[in-house]
Amino acid sequence: MRTICLLLPVLVVAPLAAQRSIPFSDQVVGHLSYDGHGTFGGFVGATDSVLGRLNAVSDLSHVTGYVAARAGTLRTGNGKRDRDQWSSLQVDTFPFIRYDVDSVTVGTAHGDTLAVVLHGRFDIHGVRREVALPSGLVLTSTSAHLIAQTPLDLRDHKIGGLSKFFGALKMDPAIVVHIDVTFILPGPAPTSR
Repeated sequence: MRTICLLLPVLVVAPLAAQRSIPFSDQVVGHLSYDGHGTFGGFVGATDSVLGRLNAVSDLSHVTGYVAARAGTLRTGNGKRDRDQWSSLQVDTFPFIRYDVDSVTVGTAHGDTLAVVLHGRFDIHGVRREVALPSGLVLTSTSAHLIAQTPLDLRDHKIGGLSKFFGALKMDPAIVVHIDVTFILPGPAPTSR
């Protein structure tokens, strides 16, 4: 009986979270990054310059919105590599890296984190590709914190220039993208006294 009582809150939380209304928000803070590998080892490209929108819906499964970053703000800690990546991404022609969300599949809760799958598409280097993105979501009364990671092949987005100096320097086209963003939700309206 005690096991059933302990499991009951977990079984009830996921359906209740799925039914929770989500307010509109275009205030987002966070971090987008990727893990890359080249001839001389691994490196991380990252930016804290994110923007996005979370559209208001009556329940979580109908959430739509997006998260984006300016491609030219990605930094790896190496100026030459940064310039090479911006050239490969053609940041003047394709200034944004973006993920659009069309819907959400709500899974189970693990503590305060709800397992969800975002259904949407990446728009990178002018190429749109559908991606189901397994994620963790922490909803509070004032924020929606999303953490996700997914493998991505740069060739799927027609990103070239991954080889320099006649092939002596190469970047592996397989990277891992990390999304860690928090949408600031409007608080409850103040009550008059």
